[in-house]
Amino acid sequence: MPGLAALVVQACVGARALSAGGHDDFNQGQISCRRPGAGEFTIKGALTGFDEVTPADFVAAVVDPAAPVAAKAPPELPLHQAIYAARPEIGGIVHSHAPAGLVFGALDAELEPLSHEGALLAGAVHRFRDTSNTVLTIEVGAAIAKSLGEGVAVFLVNHGSVIAGRSVRHAVVFALMLERACRLQLDALASGRTYSVSNAIDVIAKRDYIFADLSVRSYWEHTNRRVRREHPDIESWT
Repeated sequence: MPGLAALVVQACVGARALSAGGHDDFNQGQISCRRPGAGEFTIKGALTGFDEVTPADFVAAVVDPAAPVAAKAPPELPLHQAIYAARPEIGGIVHSHAPAGLVFGALDAELEPLSHEGALLAGAVHRFRDTSNTVLTIEVGAAIAKSLGEGVAVFLVNHGSVIAGRSVRHAVVFALMLERACRLQLDALASGRTYSVSNAIDVIAKRDYIFADLSVRSYWEHTNRRVRREHPDIESWT
């Protein structure tokens, strides 16, 4: 995968971070990355989990659904193909079955700016309800991409979540934030008591400051350092 080696290492680090953030479900779920606008991308293979994936476990893929598919490509490849086709600016996609996101997605409730993460994601996470099955066709993938729209993420109701970012770093950071936002709001709902949320002025301020590109980069760099401390084998990849 010429030109993608550094991105694949980032995706592997991101996968280990997703594992630490509660996104594991055996070997299910995917992370993929590309140069924005490119017709080629790379994706975690079907046989390995977020907790164990290495660069050797990634497989090459193309956005064109008519192209041949690598033997170890995950079954839900069409999900990634459809989103990359619909959103040329997207450089990274995460699909997982993280528990708080799965439970929250099944509720009749919208994310609110209860936390910093909620301030970013309120109004930017949609729901796809047509099916909760594995995404095996480009038609279903395209319907999910339509539900995602210009948003950050989409709940696949009774299935999981899909998060898209302009880079693999953004996709991973936003996936971790989505799980935290869902968990915190679920905790608040479970209390049975009323709770406050940030006002519209604060939401705008948080999005401009806390979620600026420079801030997201700092979150990624912290994540990268933590993962490398916990997984020293990463040094052998580079």
